[in-house]
Amino acid sequence: MNSSAVPAIEAEGLVKVFGDNRAVDGVDLVVRQGSVYGVLGPNGAGKTTTISMLATLLKPDGGSARVLGRDVVKEAAAVRALIGVTGQYASVDETLSATENLVVFGRLLGLPGRQARAKAADLLERFSLTEAAKRPLKKFSGGMRRRLDLAASLIAQPPLIFLDEPTTGLDPRTRAQMWDTIRELVTTGSTVLLTTQYLDEADQLADRIAVIDRGRVVAEGTSDDLKASVGTASLQLRLVDPHDLAVAEARIRARVGVQPVASAERAWLTVPLQDPERVTDLLVDLRDSGIRLAEFGVQKPTLDEVFLAITGHGADHENAAAEAEKDEVMA
Repeated sequence: MNSSAVPAIEAEGLVKVFGDNRAVDGVDLVVRQGSVYGVLGPNGAGKTTTISMLATLLKPDGGSARVLGRDVVKEAAAVRALIGVTGQYASVDETLSATENLVVFGRLLGLPGRQARAKAADLLERFSLTEAAKRPLKKFSGGMRRRLDLAASLIAQPPLIFLDEPTTGLDPRTRAQMWDTIRELVTTGSTVLLTTQYLDEADQLADRIAVIDRGRVVAEGTSDDLKASVGTASLQLRLVDPHDLAVAEARIRARVGVQPVASAERAWLTVPLQDPERVTDLLVDLRDSGIRLAEFGVQKPTLDEVFLAITGHGADHENAAAEAEKDEVMA
């Protein structure tokens, strides 16, 4: 069999339980080699736990997974030789400078001293840290420490790279640089599995996206596939009187046969539409029902609207599982 035909990741029914919390509840994933695969979900959805099982950091309580044909439980050592992992929290040594950190990582990965120093200099330049290369890490800002952690994960470019919310805490400029780095990694032969809460990040980078909510994959496909699943357009409505929200929802269901996504705090409604020509009829119906609009507009669906439509809450929604997942994975 052609090695490129072997999926980079193949997971079936992955389960992980922490006490009473099923952090991952039967996740299926297939990631082809040479792609960026996005895993999108709110805090506590199970993204980090899923990556930790695929990266052999946690043992699954159920299901199975293979990385480049290797079983993550039975062949854990072989899997670790094929992957790189960047987590949400810095793994650098505070007592060393940026250069010293990267050289140590390089030497641990088997690079000769000269090659490790050259690689460190290249990565420091790529992440705009050259001027701070000799500075003690205790004087680094949070964003600078995050960039150094990312740089460390790229010293040896493995076939499969897990990036768990890699741009959290980065300024817009560095975030854009990281996007370019991810694209470069794929161009030069790696596969990237990227978890993120940033919908625009998944939209920009991912060839395919899995939406995870409460430990389950609730939707999967390309960005365009997911957007098409909620209609060819969406109508945005903001009501003058928030008390009209329930009546407006009922009129929308009756007129266009879809359930709008509501935000009571903002008196805002998002209406997925397969037929944008029905907007006029709906607006007339709302007016005749005495519902006043502060503003309205029609636009193509965004991934944020996809997430709202699929899960009933936004991608920045947090639930009680978030802290449990983080604590268990870090333990």
